[in-house]
Amino acid sequence: MAGGFKLEQQHGKGRVRVSRVWRKAGEGGADVIVEWNVSISLLSDCLEAYTDGDNSSIVATDTMKNTVYAKAKECTDVESPESFAIRLAKHFTSFYPKLGSEKHTTEVNLNKFGALRLISGVQGLSLLKTTQSGFEGFIRDRYTLLPETKERMLATEVTALWRFQFESISAIPTESKFFIERYRDVKKVIVDTFFGPPSSGVYSPSVQNTLYLMAVAVLNRFPDIASIQLRMPNIHFLPVNLSSKDNPNLVKFADDVYLPTDEPHGTIEATLSRPPLSKL
Repeated sequence: MAGGFKLEQQHGKGRVRVSRVWRKAGEGGADVIVEWNVSISLLSDCLEAYTDGDNSSIVATDTMKNTVYAKAKECTDVESPESFAIRLAKHFTSFYPKLGSEKHTTEVNLNKFGALRLISGVQGLSLLKTTQSGFEGFIRDRYTLLPETKERMLATEVTALWRFQFESISAIPTESKFFIERYRDVKKVIVDTFFGPPSSGVYSPSVQNTLYLMAVAVLNRFPDIASIQLRMPNIHFLPVNLSSKDNPNLVKFADDVYLPTDEPHGTIEATLSRPPLSKL
């Protein structure tokens, strides 16, 4: 929000033309040459540039253009357009710390007698995996059209709120970076649980089950967290089939072409809490 209005923004560089030659890299020692026309669009947290004239979080579009040429130079072997696009994407999402939409949130309630309620969180953490997700065995009635599947896209934007066990300020650890490190560690547990091991992944039978496993992992890993609330809207990727009366198989879906949409989207939310400690 900016001045009471919803502000959506992005910026980038279009039509950056670059040609790359690999000498004697082709069959029979022939040179290989490609020409790419690159467009870059960054969705970054730089609202202050629009509202306050603060450019400290902006990546200059001229820098983007120069990055294209520099990264093309780094391609020591013949590279596909897809691999080069991934190379660029990895650069822009890892090199600049302010890129990315998720936000670190906190809420502190302290009364005059010293009682503390401390909640931290992450908002807008985008997660997507293209495989190892399904949805089967749900209730079907006369209005149900959704087919059961063992293979679908799973995309969501996580909002997580975790409440600490600390009941007073004196109970908070004294390390200056405690909350920064705890935020990073909780986010890592959430992400790792969503995707599973890098070598094998993990199957998700539903967003509900994945949400629960993420909450369990956080509480098991961090004993000073009393509860965690997770909201995970199911951002749908709808299978695309193009057909007509004359051409029923113009484009047949084969787990490869989807229409992404977040209107409407499923809403899944749950809170997992530790049982209250005995006062005996």
